[in-house]
Amino acid sequence: MRQKTNHRARREAGDQSAASRASLYDEVTAKIIAELEGGRIPWVQPWGKVGASTPGLPRNAVTGRHYSGVNVLLLWGALFEYGYPSQGWLTFRQALDAGGCVRKGERGVTVVYADRFTPEGEKARAKEAGEDARSVPFLKRFTVFNLAQCEGLHPGLAPDPEPLPDREIVPVAEQVIAASGVDFRIGGDKAYYVPSADYVQVPPQPAFYDQINFYRTALHELCHASGHPSRLNRNLVNAFGSKDYAREELIAEMGSAFLCAELGIVPTVRHADYIASWLEVLREDNRAIFRAACAATKAADWLLSRHREKRDADERIAA
Repeated sequence: MRQKTNHRARREAGDQSAASRASLYDEVTAKIIAELEGGRIPWVQPWGKVGASTPGLPRNAVTGRHYSGVNVLLLWGALFEYGYPSQGWLTFRQALDAGGCVRKGERGVTVVYADRFTPEGEKARAKEAGEDARSVPFLKRFTVFNLAQCEGLHPGLAPDPEPLPDREIVPVAEQVIAASGVDFRIGGDKAYYVPSADYVQVPPQPAFYDQINFYRTALHELCHASGHPSRLNRNLVNAFGSKDYAREELIAEMGSAFLCAELGIVPTVRHADYIASWLEVLREDNRAIFRAACAATKAADWLLSRHREKRDADERIAA
C-alpha cells in the first residue's frame, strides 16, 4: 500500500511540475505576443530609448554574467517600458548582500532558469537495468530588479560599458565579420544567405540610408550562416512563408540584436516584415520563443567566440 502511495505521490508531483512548466511557458509567450501585437519588438534597440541609453546585454550586476535566451527579451522589455538607465540586474537577496536593498514598492521582473536533472531513483534504476539514466527537464522562475530600483548598494557593481562614439565604421564589427570565416560578399541590392553555397551577400554600406544599419543586416545574415551543417547545424532549407522559415528569421533577428547590443552598435531601424508570421508561430507553440531565443544566443556566441579566438591569436603573434 505504501509503495502505491509513493508512486501516486511522485506521479502527482510530476504532474504538478509539468503543469507549472506549461504555465510558465504560456506566461512568457503571452507577454512576448502582447508586445508584438502592440507593435513593439522586444529585441529592438531598447538601449536607444529615452532614459535607457546604455548599450549591451542585460547582466547580473553582482557576477557580471550576461543573461541569455528568452531572459534577454524579458529584461529588455522592462528596460524599454520603464526607461531604466542600466543593464544591471540583481535579486532581492543579492541587493541585501551588496549592502543595500530594493526600494519599497518596486516590482521586479520574472526571469527563468531551465536545466535538466537526474533523480537518484532513476540513476539506480538505470544502473540496475544497464541503461542510460533519463534526465528530467525543469523550469524555475525567479525575480530580479534593476540597479535603478535599488539604493545603498556598494559602488562598483559590474559597471555598464561606456557607449561607443558616434561613427559609421565600427572596427569591432568589421573584425567579427572577418573572424567568422564565412564567405562574405558585398554587392547588389539585396541581403541574403545562400545555404547551398554557404555565402552571405549584403549591399555596400553607402546603399543604406543610415550606414550603421549595414552592420545590423550583416550580423543578421551571419546568424543565418551560423546554422550551416558545419557550424551549429540548424534546419535552413525552409520554404519562404513557412513556419520553419519564420522561426529561422526570428532566430536571425534576435541574434543580430544580441550581437549589436554586445558590440555597442545602435542601429536606427529593424525590419518588422515578419511580425505576422512570428505571431502565428508563437500562438501555436508556447515554447517557440524559448527555442528561438536560445538558438539566437548560440548563434551570437558562435560568432563572438570566433572573434575572440582570432583576437587572441593575433595578440600572441604580436607578442
